[in-house]
Amino acid sequence: MIIDSQAISLSDPNYWEWEGYKIAWHVKDEENKIPIILIHGFGANSAHWRHNVNYFAKKGCAVYTIDLLGFGKSDQPGLDQINKLDNGLWSEQLIIFIKEIIRPKNPAKVFLIGNSLGSLVALTCAAYFPDEIAAIIASPLPDIVKPTQTEIKTNLKLFKLKNFFIKIIFKLIPLELILFLIKRIGLIEIGIKSAYFKKHNVDKELINLINKPASRKTAARALRAMCIGMSTRDNKLKASYLLKKLNKKKDIPTLLIWGEFDNFVPLFLGKRIANLYTWVELKVITKSGHCVHDEDPNKFNQISYEWIRSLTFFKK
Repeated sequence: MIIDSQAISLSDPNYWEWEGYKIAWHVKDEENKIPIILIHGFGANSAHWRHNVNYFAKKGCAVYTIDLLGFGKSDQPGLDQINKLDNGLWSEQLIIFIKEIIRPKNPAKVFLIGNSLGSLVALTCAAYFPDEIAAIIASPLPDIVKPTQTEIKTNLKLFKLKNFFIKIIFKLIPLELILFLIKRIGLIEIGIKSAYFKKHNVDKELINLINKPASRKTAARALRAMCIGMSTRDNKLKASYLLKKLNKKKDIPTLLIWGEFDNFVPLFLGKRIANLYTWVELKVITKSGHCVHDEDPNKFNQISYEWIRSLTFFKK
């Protein structure tokens, strides 16, 4: 893999306290004028942006990365500490991070760039906190978006009953044992390779950055809170609703960057979104998989920055 931009070490984070939890974060060239936050996907952390941080910093961006609550080196609360972990809570985490960490140094609106789950968090921020967000780049957007504009009314009793059984199921599943076995028999490496089209890009550094957080004693309890949170979240936290909400004003530019051979979130879903919402742009990176920012960082970085530069308000 030939990478023009030098990889950066993201091993020594800063720590910020939010709602009583310790949150790990990094910043590169904080004095630069264009603030961006890189948001990792499920199971990953800040270090997954190892091939992107330097590029954006050299282009004049103040580049922030953050470990979402439950991931990386941030605290990993369980159901006894927190009700659930979902994209609504993570979006609140990001907005308070912007207000408490970025705002004292930079008044500009923030660009959000997400991978997978991080994309959904970025979309949630844009929908509910538009005054803080300049634009978002989602690579890819993992939620299913229905090909209809009609509202689907939720039967409240059925919704509560479904959520009740989901909570019971995930409380009974022995996630501690499952995580131990996954690590013991090397399933994490197999899972990572299934996410990448270019298998040779799955190096020891990548496997280690996924393995370490999953090996923490608190990992299973956080995973349980995530499974329950994401499975029982309200429809107003799902991509279909969030896109419809943004569609009313169309004032937050949105770019989708999709890998041609994404095995986790197929390209046809990205095409569906772009067809339904013509203000959303779609760029496809050929011969790439689910994590194009790490698999093809040169292409990803260039497409992302050139799109940001093209935005009218960016030039003002």
